[in-house]
Amino acid sequence: MASLSEIQERINSIKDTMKITNAMYMISSNKMRKAREQLANTEPYFKKLDEIISGVLSHSPQIVHDVFGRHDDFKSQEQRRRGFLVITADKGLAGSYNHNVLKLAKAAIREPRKTYELYVVGHVGENHFRTRHYNINETFHYTAQNPTLGRARHIANTLIEQYVENKLDEVLIIYTRMISASEMEPVITRILPLSREDYDNDDGAHYAEIPMFPSPEAVLDSVAPTCVVGYIYSALVEAYCCEQNARVTAMQAATDAGKDMLHDLSIQYNRVRQARITQEITEVAAGAKALKRAKK
Repeated sequence: MASLSEIQERINSIKDTMKITNAMYMISSNKMRKAREQLANTEPYFKKLDEIISGVLSHSPQIVHDVFGRHDDFKSQEQRRRGFLVITADKGLAGSYNHNVLKLAKAAIREPRKTYELYVVGHVGENHFRTRHYNINETFHYTAQNPTLGRARHIANTLIEQYVENKLDEVLIIYTRMISASEMEPVITRILPLSREDYDNDDGAHYAEIPMFPSPEAVLDSVAPTCVVGYIYSALVEAYCCEQNARVTAMQAATDAGKDMLHDLSIQYNRVRQARITQEITEVAAGAKALKRAKK
């Protein structure tokens, strides 16, 4: 059985660890709240851009534009070059958050397509792919913990450039989406080429008489890249929220486990202390009896 000093040392160590987990719980809760506010403040702007694209398609339903797929692209699925933007965290201590998104990313890359380009957000994803000898085209540092429009625009410009130059046929984001406060799941979303079905608008007549200068194609050239920025920014912020939510859950579980351990150690400590007191009393009584016999 452990000594009193050993048990007390373990109790002090657990208490120190619980101070850290409690602090991380509070910090992650605050970060998640701010990220949600940040995303909510920018959603109206990107929603308006979606409406503009819907208007262009309603006004010119026969328009042909690379942003909706190249009309002369007859490559088979095996020949199409795909770009993957994988969003992970910069650190662990977030439960299975990183594991789930990396598992989905590796499953997508292992599909029967021999060509791909890999773009990674987060040190965890970068270290994971490098140690397994994946070819990483570019890593976007300092983005996982600080998703901003500027960083999203830099990522979008990099991916759009590859797409426009025909170096990529598709661009997909792999990130974690928050379904509810207690449920998250990793998903794959295609951001290039855009899907016409996503911009179907029943109120097409509303856009029928809107003039577009110098042309509908020029409007798409200007608006579509900004929409891609919005999709990437939304994915970055939502992944960041999921990371903080996973860390809140993990830290809460760690704190609860620490409380259970403290309870068990307190019982063990009291038992050892009582056993020591009993032993000391027994020794004193035995000594008194021996002394009494010696006097007789």
